[in-house]
Amino acid sequence: MEHAIRPEIKAYFDEPTNTISYLVWDQATLKAAVIDPVLDYDHKGGTVDVRSVEAILKEAEGLGLHIEWVLETHAHADHLSGAPWLKGKTGAKIGIGEHIRDVQRIFRPIFNAEDLKTDGSDFDHLFTDSERLSLGGLEIEVLHVPGHTPADVAYKIADAVFVGDTIFMPDYGTARADFPGGDAEQLYKSIQKLLSLPPETRLFMCHDYKAPGRDQYAWETTVRAERENNIHVHEGVSAGQFVALRHARDQKLAAPSLLLPAIQVNIRAGRFPKAEQNGVHYLMIPVRPRPGAEEVVG
Repeated sequence: MEHAIRPEIKAYFDEPTNTISYLVWDQATLKAAVIDPVLDYDHKGGTVDVRSVEAILKEAEGLGLHIEWVLETHAHADHLSGAPWLKGKTGAKIGIGEHIRDVQRIFRPIFNAEDLKTDGSDFDHLFTDSERLSLGGLEIEVLHVPGHTPADVAYKIADAVFVGDTIFMPDYGTARADFPGGDAEQLYKSIQKLLSLPPETRLFMCHDYKAPGRDQYAWETTVRAERENNIHVHEGVSAGQFVALRHARDQKLAAPSLLLPAIQVNIRAGRFPKAEQNGVHYLMIPVRPRPGAEEVVG
């Protein structure tokens, strides 16, 4: 591989949301980043907790690490981000791809959120495609991989790539592309961008759901394994075939259970809308009646 220094990596699996967060660090300098941290959110009770991010921070402190970055691969639709809590505890900067501005513009009218910024300034840094940043002796390269959303990025650190919601374990396939701003053809191109990396490149997933026949959760694979065995996009699958498959599959998928609360929080860099006069933070749930039910909502 092109870089001699490999990162140290610790994964944290959140079973309620099937999300994997990562603590990544340079052993020589003890400088670290957290990728896709989860805020514990109980949708039924409307409560939040910080167990998951506390566990990451506790381990980082035990190892003597200094967390410099919280890196989001995209504005997640299936969990709320713990990035602001980590920033408050460590001073780390929150980074995401620059096309988060497109996602903010898409969702601002959906939530009628006049206070929502659409310039990305809720985040500390917006990454451009191929941008590079240092983490101690490590170099992080940002890869723009749109398709699931316009703003998806992957983070390449030496021989490790944190792919976000582009591709899953070979036996589970690929991410959906039917969210607002999603595009299956773009997703295919983004996956090919990742699979053009050297075959021994390690790929770290953002989610796993245990494919049928597999008893254990898994989140690490290789470019070679994906090229040879991915059930949706292995070698020989054309763009047209993939787009047709993705469209057919997406039509059958239910919306993620935390889609509406997660999106409106995560496009604000994990922050909740401002509290009302009573000191309580409220999340917006748009109601859209199906044909024939319009009178129900008046």
